[in-house]
Amino acid sequence: MKVNGKHTRTIWLKEDDPCVVQVINQQKLPHAFDILDLRTVEDCRAAIQDMTIRGAGLIGAAAGYGMYIAALTSPEKGARAFIEKAAGILVATRPTASNLAWAVNRQLAAIRTCSTREESVKTALETATAIADEDAESCRRIGEHGKEIIIEMARKKQGGTVHILTHCNAGWLAFVDYGSATAPIYAAFDAGIKLHVWVDETRPRNQGAGLTAWELGQHGVPHDLITDNAGGHLMQHGMVDLVITGADRVTRNGDAANKIGTYLKAAAAKDNKVPFYVALPSSTFDFGRVDGVKNIPIEERDSSEVRFVTGKTADGKIETVQICPDSTPARNWGFDVTPARLISRLICERGVCEASEEGVLGLFPEKRP
Repeated sequence: MKVNGKHTRTIWLKEDDPCVVQVINQQKLPHAFDILDLRTVEDCRAAIQDMTIRGAGLIGAAAGYGMYIAALTSPEKGARAFIEKAAGILVATRPTASNLAWAVNRQLAAIRTCSTREESVKTALETATAIADEDAESCRRIGEHGKEIIIEMARKKQGGTVHILTHCNAGWLAFVDYGSATAPIYAAFDAGIKLHVWVDETRPRNQGAGLTAWELGQHGVPHDLITDNAGGHLMQHGMVDLVITGADRVTRNGDAANKIGTYLKAAAAKDNKVPFYVALPSSTFDFGRVDGVKNIPIEERDSSEVRFVTGKTADGKIETVQICPDSTPARNWGFDVTPARLISRLICERGVCEASEEGVLGLFPEKRP
């Protein structure tokens, strides 16, 4: 998508050194645009773990490139064992998003067909590139399918502005390009549809305030930042026409894990008869699981993310401050699960379906048990 008017992806090989993977350092946004070099498996692990890079699709792409780096830096003797160990390190970084393990397992399956280290490096690069390119294309197609939903809402409003609420960042910063929840927004906006986005701040890491607002601004999409707790109020007063969020894992029966607070938005949307959509590429489906509330692992992150907040001061300095008493402990669950019954439809690259086992498997018949 666009950064200062120039098309940019979130992850790529360094132009003059294809042994280096480059990513946008999302910890620096929105106040600075910084590029980070990833040269080792440890660099990739740390970037995923500390959320320098984050978002379901981007985590998967970064894991794919991390496996390429593992093959590239593996020793002549014991290369296979080195790569297998790297795979375990990468998979262990974050448990909730399914794209991570999916990408690593895809790389392992490809590399295991190779007979030499050189062949492994070549295959790993080809696979990493394919994962990234497919992610971008899937998100583009999500945009085309989801655009029709927004266009239909615009027709109902007789050309009036369509107000969309989103939560966290499921934009192009969370993927390789386009985004999932934002892809329909960008596609509709570029098609001339009048729309406006309510951007949840998304505590505790404020990905809505820092990332979604930044990228919408870069693309020129009208938007307003709101507190996390304002969404229900807006829905009660007819100020939200539809909700679109992303997901980090969606089960075969349509339950969706996403950033903490998504469930509350879905419950409020159901109560106020506001359509609630979840947009995701097929790599985010976990076809082996049902009952997401019981069976999706939920990451609990460091309590410091709740106790401290980082921002820009009046004199332009970036500072981190504590917002609670010194002795106050905190808990920090990163995700919650929205049951399928609260989801109007799922939007993926193959089309739009009901959030149910039949709906999902209707688009993916090859995944029927």
